[in-house]
Amino acid sequence: MEKQMDTSLLDRAIRFAVEAHSGVERRGKGFPYIVHPMEAMAIVATMTPDQEVLAAAALHDVVEDTEVTLDEIRSRFGDRVAQLVDTESDHFKEGLDWRTRKEDSLRRLKEATRDEKIVALGDKLSNMRAIARDYTSEGEVFWDRFRVKEKSVHGWRYHALLDAFSDLSDTYAYQEFEFLVNRIFPAD
Repeated sequence: MEKQMDTSLLDRAIRFAVEAHSGVERRGKGFPYIVHPMEAMAIVATMTPDQEVLAAAALHDVVEDTEVTLDEIRSRFGDRVAQLVDTESDHFKEGLDWRTRKEDSLRRLKEATRDEKIVALGDKLSNMRAIARDYTSEGEVFWDRFRVKEKSVHGWRYHALLDAFSDLSDTYAYQEFEFLVNRIFPAD
């Protein structure tokens, strides 16, 4: 008989994320947005069985992309889940350009805990998989869909993310991320 695992927190987080992202399409992809956080959560599950970390992965975009507040996440899922979600949320600061925001995010990520980095790597690997698929099929015109259209600038960011995640290099998720980053953004 299999050991019963308590997944009640994760189950609630998944339902909450599904409801929060209901009816939203992943930017120009033709599929529901919820596919991305569920993929990020599945990636995180390859690095940890911690239910709070998995819940944070499922919820990682709700504060950034919906009307849900961090206080609501805290009241429903606890302080630790809220902290993990907050660390992965892009903190849009009025007047800051894209690069400055990304540099700030990278600084925070370098100082993050292992669990915070695991949630972030789940998100970034899911994004990198999508980039690799779309870039492979579309070629250079792929970059036109972004505000920042220079491939080299995206390459700078993803190589910096590799550095920020380096203490996760023992995980398959990091190794896949590294492979994809180096395939799409080869070092000159």
